[in-house]
Amino acid sequence: MSNKYFGTDGIRGTVNKGNITGEKFFKFGLATATYFKNQKKTKQVAIIAKDTRLSGYTLEPALVSGLASGGMHIFTLGPLPTNGLAMLTKYMKANMGIMITASHNPYYDNGLKLFGPDGMKLSDKIEKKIEKLIDAKITKQLTNPRLLGRVKRLEDGNDKYIKILKKNFPNNFNLRGTKIVLDCGNGGGYIAAPKLLKNLGAQVVSLGVKPNGFNINDKCGSTYPSKIQSAVKKHRANVGISFDGDADRIIMCDENSKIIDGDQIIAMLARRWKEKRILRGGVIGTLMSNYGLESFLRKEKIKFFRSKVGDRHVKEKMKKLNFNLGGEQSGHIILGKFATTGDGLMVALEVLFSMRKGKKASQLLNVFQPLPQILENVIVKDKNIINKSKCKNAIKKANKLMDGHGRLLIRKSGTEPKIRIMGESYNKNLILKCVKIIKRSIK
Repeated sequence: MSNKYFGTDGIRGTVNKGNITGEKFFKFGLATATYFKNQKKTKQVAIIAKDTRLSGYTLEPALVSGLASGGMHIFTLGPLPTNGLAMLTKYMKANMGIMITASHNPYYDNGLKLFGPDGMKLSDKIEKKIEKLIDAKITKQLTNPRLLGRVKRLEDGNDKYIKILKKNFPNNFNLRGTKIVLDCGNGGGYIAAPKLLKNLGAQVVSLGVKPNGFNINDKCGSTYPSKIQSAVKKHRANVGISFDGDADRIIMCDENSKIIDGDQIIAMLARRWKEKRILRGGVIGTLMSNYGLESFLRKEKIKFFRSKVGDRHVKEKMKKLNFNLGGEQSGHIILGKFATTGDGLMVALEVLFSMRKGKKASQLLNVFQPLPQILENVIVKDKNIINKSKCKNAIKKANKLMDGHGRLLIRKSGTEPKIRIMGESYNKNLILKCVKIIKRSIK
């Protein structure tokens, strides 16, 4: 049975509609406070960060009010990357961390990502328990007035995060002589990313670092990589780096402006970590990972398994199999040696560390030949349309055509009102034909 509120990556939707209202955020705060308070008798602590959406300033107070009404103390950190929050939840020994973000979605969406004291995203089991509390009577969860939580703003969240990141590399690591085009998507990484790269000595051409509440992910960031492509060419940079709204995704381009997606980055890291004897177990990809990645890892004698889409599912499988590397083609990459969730800035540092001896990005990051892949996103009113007989028959027909020549994946988006259709095959015309058949049945 699917969750009522939580999707593949927390809670997400359009602001002032459905679940993304001040009233609901108060209930989310109260329910999560009640759940974590029930784990121990002592008072609990939550830390909250957010991306740069204007709606964050209306939703955060409601969330804080709910948490404090449930007896939780709260530290607010302001704009920060998602994994910065995850790291600080663990570092500050908080009971939970809450990130207010809609990740790569447009400014008019927002949502929540919840983390436990270990910096890990909450499991489905815990989310279900919180959902029951969201729908329970508020009066039963409100705390005694003497036990209300206190709220404090911390201004050094980004500095703390940068300090943790730098500890993972040698003291003499620097980026002097490296020119980097950096696009922060006007999102949560706009403070930490340029500050850290400049601090390491890089020459940084910064894009997407002037958020105004409305321009997050707007023709910039990891979902609009053409921005770094043209800037790398214009400024003759060594590499381009692009993050999404909460900086948990990374897409790159080499010095020739060729796009490097998450699969290529994972392939490079897997091979390098194996050589350095850092890789543990193997690699976890998803149902969306390119077959070319799977073939490459097989040749390198590196184990590869697929999980459901969503970096939370990747991390859960990594934990289950004791692997320390996994991620998605979209740029969610989890470096289990360093982080508990996707971290664009950490991945960027790991790639830049690999380039430090004069290696070009084009030599390092074009690791395998990807199988031609087409991804179509169809906007729908009801995502259950793919369960209708007309759509099922179209999918069956398309799979029959594709059989033995590639693969198709049709799924509901966990974060947007869309059906995602992915096809991959060496026969590009066949992919187009199959995708068209399915798309027509949905429309």
